[in-house]
Amino acid sequence: MTRRRMPRPAAAAFRSARGRAAPLTPLAAVQDAWAEVVGEQVSAVAEPVAERSGAVIVACSDAVWAQELDLLQDDLRARLRERLGELAPAALRFEVGRPKAR
Repeated sequence: MTRRRMPRPAAAAFRSARGRAAPLTPLAAVQDAWAEVVGEQVSAVAEPVAERSGAVIVACSDAVWAQELDLLQDDLRARLRERLGELAPAALRFEVGRPKAR
């Protein structure tokens, strides 16, 4: 009689499947990397929601966050470029809107 194997964690399989299923667009790449690149505090109030003419539109919870992130745009784009390579957006535009509740 063979022994029953312990179940393996499914997290790695889910990450791999999600990576293969995700569309390879700049918006999808930015959405996937956003929380890691900007941190928890910023990702709670700002979220990439659209792409227009090579720029990724980020919805911010209020005008103060939109202005602050616009001032930090060069740094954010550099971090995204480091993480995403050629899928990084050419520009980020910050607009007041409602990020999705997480």
